[in-house]
Amino acid sequence: MSVSGGRIAGYLSLAVFGALVGIAGSLVQGAWLPAGLVLGLLATAGLFYGALLLTGTQLGVLAPAVGWLLAIVALSIGRPEGDGMFGAGVGPLVFMLGGMAIAVMCATLPRLAQPGRDPGRLGK
Repeated sequence: MSVSGGRIAGYLSLAVFGALVGIAGSLVQGAWLPAGLVLGLLATAGLFYGALLLTGTQLGVLAPAVGWLLAIVALSIGRPEGDGMFGAGVGPLVFMLGGMAIAVMCATLPRLAQPGRDPGRLGK
C-alpha cells in the first residue's frame, strides 16, 4: 500500500475536524444539558460515520477519533487556577464514554462494498 501526501493530508484534516467537534461538543453538552449532550453525540457520530463513508477504512474513523479524544482530554484537565471545561456530573462522563463507544461502533462496522467489484465469493 502506497502512502500519498494527499492521503496523509486527508487523515490529518479528519483529525483536526475531530478536535473541532470535540471542542464544540464539550461546550454544547455543558451549556444545554440534556439537549446539548444529544446534539454533541449526534455530531460526533456524524463525523465518525462520515469519515468511514469518505475513506472506506477503519483508519478513516481512527483519525477523527484521535483528534476528538485529544481535544476532550485536554479540556478535561484543569488549569493550575482550578478552571476546567468539564464540570462534575453525569453529562461530561456520558459525552466522553458515549463518544468513545460511537468511535468503536463506527470502526467495527462491516467494510463498505466497493462499486464495480465482485462480492468476493470464490468459485462462482
